[in-house]
Amino acid sequence: MNVNRYLKNIDSLLAAFIGFYAIHLYTKYSGVGLSPDSIMYASTATNIQAHGSLMTFNKTPLVFFPVFYPFFLGIIQFLSGAGPIKAGAMINAFLFASVIFTSGWIVSKFLTPSRIYKWIILIAIIFSPGLLEVYTYLWSETLFILEILIFIIVYRQYMLTHTIKALLFVAIVAAISCITRYAGVTIIGAGGLMLLLDKELPIKKKIGHIMLFGALSLSLLIGNLILNAHSTGLSTGTREPSITPLIKNMYYFGTVICDWGSLSKDTYPFAALITFIILLLPLAVLLWKAWHGRINNYENIVIAFAVVYGLFIVISASISRYERINSRLLAPMFIPLLITCTYWAPDFLARMKSKSKYALTGVAVLLMLAFEYASYQTDWQRYDDENDYGVPGYSDDDWNKSEFVVYLKQHKNIFKPGIPIYTDANEAVYLFTGMSSELLPHRFFKADVQKFYAKKSFYLIWFDNLYNTELIGLQDIEKNKKLMKIGGVKESNVYYYESK
Repeated sequence: MNVNRYLKNIDSLLAAFIGFYAIHLYTKYSGVGLSPDSIMYASTATNIQAHGSLMTFNKTPLVFFPVFYPFFLGIIQFLSGAGPIKAGAMINAFLFASVIFTSGWIVSKFLTPSRIYKWIILIAIIFSPGLLEVYTYLWSETLFILEILIFIIVYRQYMLTHTIKALLFVAIVAAISCITRYAGVTIIGAGGLMLLLDKELPIKKKIGHIMLFGALSLSLLIGNLILNAHSTGLSTGTREPSITPLIKNMYYFGTVICDWGSLSKDTYPFAALITFIILLLPLAVLLWKAWHGRINNYENIVIAFAVVYGLFIVISASISRYERINSRLLAPMFIPLLITCTYWAPDFLARMKSKSKYALTGVAVLLMLAFEYASYQTDWQRYDDENDYGVPGYSDDDWNKSEFVVYLKQHKNIFKPGIPIYTDANEAVYLFTGMSSELLPHRFFKADVQKFYAKKSFYLIWFDNLYNTELIGLQDIEKNKKLMKIGGVKESNVYYYESK
């Protein structure tokens, strides 16, 4: 038995244990972080496990998000008996540990493997504020990031053999990724780009493999979209057109990169330029390598994904409206981008003949350690806050110790059956009271707004601590309807309307 084969990744295993413990530290006070998305995932998972249905907490089909992450949570709930919210912290700790170990395994397979470089990458992943944020919340990115790394591994196996069997494994991973997050199409894009640039494939075989890969990779996504359209008439839910132009999205993208690099806000004016360099320079390097027939290695698969994912986010944000480009949206490309920006260093230093390479190695290591120390300081500040108040969101003390939440729990009897309940936070109403309610309509969808105002009677649960400008607000409703306050505390209240 080759013992060295198993011992050479013992450092990755140790790093995985540290990452597991880090998630435990962040979530031990209040449990896994919960956002509106989290409640959607958790409630759907519970319905899958209990009833075999893709219904969310508000008794509507899940269409805004794809189905696999709730299905994944439902399987864990079935096997463990623990609901996603209760088990979420442990699930995320295992997923983060798996991501760390898999990243270390990939780096160890580079053309110029370096133990020091591997350690630096592992430390950077553990200390990444962006990844630590994602893995303290019940979000689908936690699973999607692991799927990206698995794709990189199976695609490398395909490049070694170019067989249909190996391609099928790549397509299966890509297909599952697409129904984990709709952004999983970037894995298809990265695979398609690598197939296109692969000079070892004859043209006829290349065309056949691209067509087969594309068809199989898209199959589950197409099925998911058809199911959504059949259930609601909308393939991906209601989507608004973007209100931010391309250059603005490039700026937002660049500010996230500056934050990841622990750079000061003084660099923000150069954010759009940073985005341009980050996305186009690696693409140019990839094309140059393809031209010289040097594309078939792990490093280039990583570059391909980083480029495709980054371009997808910037372009799609300029077409469709969703939350402003932030660390969460870009988190799936953190590890690929980190590797893309640094993988060349061990090879470059190994090729140097003069003794100056030792000095350069020392400088490079010190720079990376300084970057990681800055990340650690950010992590420590966040931990210090969350150890006192909990992970921000529905699991923190602002919600758990809210007087209004306590009031709603104790006064559910004020709501008469058969009368619809509207609110500016239907996820919170469900999480804390178990009651079903409807979200107030978005201003953009005028037909939904008019439908709401046509209601003969309704209750309104208004959380004053929220501020969602996309929804019609309390003042808008009061201009059109004479609301009667029937309960509440401080400025968060319950109202009732009935037409005379």
